[in-house]
Amino acid sequence: MNRRLFTILLSAFVIAALCSFLVFRLVSRRMTVSPVAKVTRVVAAAANIKIGSILRSNDLTTIEIAGPLPEGVLLKAQDAIGRGVISALYAGEPILNSRLAAPGSGGGLAATIPPGLRAAAVKVDQVVGVAGFVTPGMRVDVLVSGIPPGTNNSTQGTVTKTLLQNIEVLSAGTDIQRDAEGKPQQVQVVNLLVNPEQAELLSLAGNESKIQLVLRNPLDTVIAKPAETSMVQLYAPDGGAPAPKPVVTRKVRRAPEVYQVQVINGSKQTEAKFPAGEEKQ
Repeated sequence: MNRRLFTILLSAFVIAALCSFLVFRLVSRRMTVSPVAKVTRVVAAAANIKIGSILRSNDLTTIEIAGPLPEGVLLKAQDAIGRGVISALYAGEPILNSRLAAPGSGGGLAATIPPGLRAAAVKVDQVVGVAGFVTPGMRVDVLVSGIPPGTNNSTQGTVTKTLLQNIEVLSAGTDIQRDAEGKPQQVQVVNLLVNPEQAELLSLAGNESKIQLVLRNPLDTVIAKPAETSMVQLYAPDGGAPAPKPVVTRKVRRAPEVYQVQVINGSKQTEAKFPAGEEKQ
């Protein structure tokens, strides 16, 4: 056989083998079946469940989740039955341990209070302020109006002061469910989520002062430092600016000037002092 022809055939064979190998690798990669993710059955809500409700067996169902599980998801229905809901659940949603109250704590308003905080009831006016538009989950400032103890009512009058700021509304009346539509509710009692120190302030303010709620943007977390306002400032002629404090002038009594005279009589020397103003006498 011609040596040149043999070389050409051998080269063609090698190239064809390499191309076949590359095509085989490409096709085999595409045909490789990916491993099936592990499927786990977890507990989920069978229907929409409101905050404060106590879970029953007919409130629960199970769904399958493929792959990694959410942290704290419940695998057994027994772990959820009898526990209070502290955050609204929706149909088909996996139930997490963090969305439920601790076992044995029951349901209702008490189960929604985080550890270390308190629910302080504040009596509000249906007309004054924004009491008729407060719904659970909103943020408010608490203003108190009254006459400070130890002050003269005729000179200062009623004083209004911002007592607390950026306080969460836990419930409005008997409703502890957050209203997604923001509908106004006429209530006389609003429960605020406060710490023990703030609860003491609200208790004192409720006894001697009038409390008013001021609605604020939940994204506004800046704590302002407004000065208290009195009736004198409200009716001041300069637009409500605080009245200047009276300047107290004191008359300073100066020590009288004294003239000192030295008298020389022979070898005897004496000194005499005369107050100013007696030199004319």
